[in-house]
Amino acid sequence: MAEHVDEKPEVPYVESQQPQEEDIPDQTAQDGVRIAEAMTMSNAFEGQLETNLNPYVSSAFEDHSLMPVINVVSSTLSGVTYMPVAKILNLWDRTVGFISMVSIATLGMVLMASCNSFPLYAAAQVFYSIGFTGMIFCVDVVTSDTSTMQNRGLAFAFTSSTYIITAFAGPAAAEKIYGFNWRWGYGAWAIVVPAVSLPMVAVMQLGKRKATKNGLMARPRSNRTWCEIIWYYMIEFDFIGVLLVCAGFVIFLLPFTLAGYSEGIWSSAYIIAMIVVGFVLLVAFAFWEKYGARKPFVPWYLLKSRTVLGACLLDFTYQVAYYCWYLYLTSYLQVVYNTSIESAGYISSIFDVVSSVELIAVGFLIRWTGHFKWILLCGVPLYMLGEGLMIYFRNPGWGIGYMVLCQIIIALGGGVITIGEQVAVLAASDHNDVAAVLALLGLIGYIGGSVGSSISGAIWTNTLPGELRKMLSEKDQGEIDSIVGSLPKQLSYPMGSEMREVIGLAYAATQKRMLIAGTAIMALGLGFTLLIKNINVKKVDQVKGMVF
Repeated sequence: MAEHVDEKPEVPYVESQQPQEEDIPDQTAQDGVRIAEAMTMSNAFEGQLETNLNPYVSSAFEDHSLMPVINVVSSTLSGVTYMPVAKILNLWDRTVGFISMVSIATLGMVLMASCNSFPLYAAAQVFYSIGFTGMIFCVDVVTSDTSTMQNRGLAFAFTSSTYIITAFAGPAAAEKIYGFNWRWGYGAWAIVVPAVSLPMVAVMQLGKRKATKNGLMARPRSNRTWCEIIWYYMIEFDFIGVLLVCAGFVIFLLPFTLAGYSEGIWSSAYIIAMIVVGFVLLVAFAFWEKYGARKPFVPWYLLKSRTVLGACLLDFTYQVAYYCWYLYLTSYLQVVYNTSIESAGYISSIFDVVSSVELIAVGFLIRWTGHFKWILLCGVPLYMLGEGLMIYFRNPGWGIGYMVLCQIIIALGGGVITIGEQVAVLAASDHNDVAAVLALLGLIGYIGGSVGSSISGAIWTNTLPGELRKMLSEKDQGEIDSIVGSLPKQLSYPMGSEMREVIGLAYAATQKRMLIAGTAIMALGLGFTLLIKNINVKKVDQVKGMVF
């Protein structure tokens, strides 16, 4: 027998007047899903370009080893973006939140296309990541709005199916663009994204107009002064909480990546100071949310649900385990196996292709059985198996086919985890809480990605240079910094040469430690999966509706 869903508080997290499915014609809902798929495809294509071009862009500024630093900052700020965007979607409407995110993403791409220094590129990456994360979140919320609980897994699967196309098109396009000018990889999409977003805005506005006409979107006019309005929204968006959590996570996580660049490594005063200050800020955030915030950044009542808590913790460990090794995967493939940008991109995109196909099958299984927990219990061990096999097959002596096999196994496990987490938190929440609970899941996941990137950066900066020093001859010791900082420099040595073999062995030793860390951390996911209740989604009385 299915367990009961956790009880909800009498007062919802956000108050909104939501027209239900009978209020908006089905045709509008269908149009929204189709356009959501087009938006997902556009975002996925740009994501492929960014993933495959990023090592070369950072190398252009001689900072290839600082890729995790960018990811720590952008992932943390992107994760924190979820909650304010959720507030915007419910306090105002879906259109305002979506347009805001499109504008921020476009600004980031314009800055990346025109940047001439690594700091500016890093700042542009933050804008880009926040904007695209917000856009994807808006698409997920619209998908939830237009689907029933029983079919929600299928709805997410169909919107994600576009990754099958972009997984092949993205790497090929990245190689062509790099051969021409990498800046066009961002400049072109600064035009494409706003153009593709217009139909989504039109559908949202159409739904909003129909809801207003039916008297479902009426809101009393506020008589607040400008100062009162500013104060009201500072409270609603928990400005202090956002500031504390952003600063806390960034300051706390960055030292683990930067430690390798300090003269005294971990004994450096600024490294110690950053860790202490970051920890204090995170503690202050927890106290503020519990005792000071009038509108908490993190909805405490959601954390009381063991299903929501288990799904969020599972997502945290999954993201940590994934980003422990993923950032340097394409660089590793090109250095060790001499693959092209396109071929390396294909291998790193196996996850997108396999998981996208698998998601549809999993969606049907959830719809048929009504349960999702058993699927998670299969997915987590499968993911650990894939990472564990990569530890063994990461050496240059093994054929690249073994790496492909590992990526397929990882994709089969990871796809199940992704859809299972989303269905779990939605099954344990009311429709009014859709935006909030997805935001919470996204926040925890992105923080996990930041932690994983920090671990990856720490292992890279403290392992690769040391391995090179042990294996390189005395006359080549002066090349270490330039080798570590530039992927084209690493690739400049021909295959079979002593230098290229040494670099490949150093990469393998570094990847081994990254993968061991990721596999060990993922073991915690088994325990977190057991926290999730075995809810029967067929029996969850949850309406669908659209709020534009």
